[in-house]
Amino acid sequence: MPPTDSVLAAPLGSRKRIHTMTFDAPESALAAVRRLRSEGFEIDDVHTPYAVHGMDEALGLPDTRLGWVTLAGGFIGGAVALSFQIWTHAIDWPLVIGGKSPLALPAKIPVAFELTVLFAALSTVASLLVRRRLYPSFSPEPANQPSPAVTDDQFVLLVVERDAGFRPHRFHELARELGAAAVVEGWRVL
Repeated sequence: MPPTDSVLAAPLGSRKRIHTMTFDAPESALAAVRRLRSEGFEIDDVHTPYAVHGMDEALGLPDTRLGWVTLAGGFIGGAVALSFQIWTHAIDWPLVIGGKSPLALPAKIPVAFELTVLFAALSTVASLLVRRRLYPSFSPEPANQPSPAVTDDQFVLLVVERDAGFRPHRFHELARELGAAAVVEGWRVL
């Protein structure tokens, strides 16, 4: 959690009361997300030590566009490889080797395949880093984890209390029913 001074100095629109629920098993966390959303509670985020299958659907997240970025990177890599090989073999320095045409495509496929895979991988990693804002930083900030155990074996749900419509009594009843290992409340700047 950020220090209290930074929370109080933040504009009112960026302050939220966050309730964290900690679970020991991924199935319990997934069931809790589904149940809390069906009861009308807003879940801001779920911190897990590894990816939990079905969590994005349970949170109602839209499908990722990362596949399209990978496809575009692959097309660009294949086009660069083929155009460079065609330019060097047929236009800039045309050589007839073994009686084959300088535009013989079967000889160009291995290099085109390798650059297609390379550009697809690099575009995927670059878009992931840019989208998640994982730039190098000159002023290191401490990690803002809701619980230190989230990097080990705990599954933490962040439930937002935005207005007076939040029912704390029902929330705590659900936490007991769902078997939450811990429930913590506090202000957080988002």
